[in-house]
Amino acid sequence: MSMTYAENAVVPEHLQGVRLDAAAAQLFPAYSRARLRAWIEAGALSLNGATIDKPRQAVVVGDQLSLQVEEAPHQTNAGAEPIPLDVVYADDDLAILNKPAGLTVHPGAGQADGTLQNALLHRFPQTELLPRAGLVHRLDKDTSGLLIVGLNLSAYTALVAAMAAREIKREYDAIVNGAVTAGNTIDLPIGRDPRNRLKMAVLEDGRRAVTHYRVQQRFTTHTHLRVRLETGRTHQIRVHMSQARHPIVGDAVYGGRITRGRNMDDALRTALNAFPRQALHARELNLEHPDDGRPLQFTAEPPADMQQLLTLLQQHG
Repeated sequence: MSMTYAENAVVPEHLQGVRLDAAAAQLFPAYSRARLRAWIEAGALSLNGATIDKPRQAVVVGDQLSLQVEEAPHQTNAGAEPIPLDVVYADDDLAILNKPAGLTVHPGAGQADGTLQNALLHRFPQTELLPRAGLVHRLDKDTSGLLIVGLNLSAYTALVAAMAAREIKREYDAIVNGAVTAGNTIDLPIGRDPRNRLKMAVLEDGRRAVTHYRVQQRFTTHTHLRVRLETGRTHQIRVHMSQARHPIVGDAVYGGRITRGRNMDDALRTALNAFPRQALHARELNLEHPDDGRPLQFTAEPPADMQQLLTLLQQHG
């Protein structure tokens, strides 16, 4: 059975003069750039009613893009595995999961199975026909917390578009090094670190990244923050907090393994040095249901390892 993809969009002011393929990637975020490019070259994207097959053509404000594709359904190469999932909510259109730390989201070169995607395919077999098995966004392997999954193409497309339009609100718990004096906003672009392609970094030519944070509880040498993402770049919170000289506890990649503080209690120092991951947890999601638009809010408290660390910090100042 074939699947029909029908999308329409109008070019906004901020995409004036942008290449057609780049504009399409922002206006139709449910689909990969490679997929959109192939569709453009196949004549599936029309510009102001005319078929276009040149991805490099520039668009102007007010241009109308129309995508009409009929093709065999996408099928993921990953296999279904009976891995336990903490399903916070599920209906016919979406599911909300509480991912444990240590679980990789997508299969990759270093891990072909045992991932959240494999677990999804077992628990929700219908996601086999969806891009990325319906996963609307991702969390780093060692970050715990809430994730959104679309369970049909219509819901998945709407949720990805809402995420791209910054209509889905995400808040995190983070334990960081240093006594943060007050909340703040970090607005610094992030891109792939040219010196280490496995890392991200603040770069002048990176993509805009905005992180808001406020103090939840301040300790002598550390701080419990509530962090809200305005954008969703790879490793965004980790990179921004490291740039602010308050790296996340346990983050070996971005400086959080350094335990600061003189005259620190030995038990606390040992616990901080032994914390096995970045102390980061996706605690809250606010979104509109992709079918009927009703507001949805979900909260998951930090897991036991972060709770125990917070208790130790409270006991020692």
